[in-house]
Amino acid sequence: MKMKKTIIAAVAALLAMPSVAQEWKPLFNGKNLSGWVKKNGKAEYKVENGTIVGYTKENTPNTFLCTKKNYGDFILEFQFKITDGLNSGVQIRSESLKDYQDYRVHGYQFEIDPSPRAWSGGIYDEARRGWLYPLTKNPAAKTAFRNNEWNTARIEAYGNTIRTWVNGVPCANIIDDKTLSGLIALQVHAIYNKKDLGKTVAWKDIRICTTDVEKYLTPEDNTPQVNCIDNTISPREAKEGWKLLWDGKTTNGWRGAKLDAFPEKGWKIENGLLKVLPGNGGESTNGGDIVTVETYGNFILSVDFKITKGANSGIKYFVDPEANKGEGSAIGCEFQILDDERHPDAKLGVKGNRKLGSLYDLIPAPEKKPFDINGFNNATIIVRGNHVEHWLNGTKMLEYERNNQMWNALVAYSKYKNWKNFGNHAKGNILLQDHGNEVWFKNIKIKQL
Repeated sequence: MKMKKTIIAAVAALLAMPSVAQEWKPLFNGKNLSGWVKKNGKAEYKVENGTIVGYTKENTPNTFLCTKKNYGDFILEFQFKITDGLNSGVQIRSESLKDYQDYRVHGYQFEIDPSPRAWSGGIYDEARRGWLYPLTKNPAAKTAFRNNEWNTARIEAYGNTIRTWVNGVPCANIIDDKTLSGLIALQVHAIYNKKDLGKTVAWKDIRICTTDVEKYLTPEDNTPQVNCIDNTISPREAKEGWKLLWDGKTTNGWRGAKLDAFPEKGWKIENGLLKVLPGNGGESTNGGDIVTVETYGNFILSVDFKITKGANSGIKYFVDPEANKGEGSAIGCEFQILDDERHPDAKLGVKGNRKLGSLYDLIPAPEKKPFDINGFNNATIIVRGNHVEHWLNGTKMLEYERNNQMWNALVAYSKYKNWKNFGNHAKGNILLQDHGNEVWFKNIKIKQL
């Protein structure tokens, strides 16, 4: 009995003990820049009243105040304040290497964006891939940032997952394995107007937790997630109904638009990329278009693409491969892929309706659009019944309604006027176009609605 009482007392004592608090360590001592080093640019960083203040400077590239240590799994919190009109950010898991643009700081960036765009808390891949998580992916987060005030940021980096918060509001959620460890850096962005000279961005209360990180992670919520690992479906995506249309390795699920099998020439699979090989610049004169074996009606289609300078291609949907057995491309609605600056097609059509992001020969995309001629871009097509949207790199290009009088009138004044019931089919194949120019595709995913 005595032993039993002793055990009970010991257990009770353990339960009564306070739990071990989360172990935070300061990255900034509030007095000087010990532990930090400036890289790349000539902007100034000063310690003022317990804060790090970055001052813009003319004729200098982006400047970074970097930790001397690298960090892998962590929870990072800090407060930040920025002058209206500037742009800034905080780098995480970033690198500065001799063999990468001569020590150019590159990697994940927590965006600080006081502009009307309001993408603070989004994730940008500095000097590497560009936007990974613009807040078009999570519009509810655009109101979290408070202009001309101190804001609180939280970043959780654990394994291949990075999540962000601004003032307690969840902002971004990505899965990526590009860099799993690296430096932390405070950015003062380059300026291009004298009126921005001397403007400031400030940080304080910078602290990090690197011990028992998993224990203190925020429970998963419904913040939209972006999977940046090429040609994969994450558990979250699978749960939400996403599937790969191309597996990154084989021709499974695809055939030539006018063939029973995949083309024997004109296309190549290499290093997780589906390549259109260069030809004579003609429409479907090399390997020819390829289409999905299956047909699709209501869906969200996401495709990453990269073009060579001067190239032409496209993504078509509601395609009927039987409609055109002659020369040229198979017939369907087309998300135009084009180098607007160099390809002559950009000057044809009506009001720019043959330019990048347009519904080809029917509805033009805006003249100003986010596009990287040197890197991969994302095309997203959303079909809900008769409502269709085109998105480019997280920005809506256009939307339209089909199967109505206005749509039929629009078609009647296009190159598709002689194709019966064009664009009105309930389902159709999805097509990647061979237009005789070198183009690359990857991360071809679909979610049926």
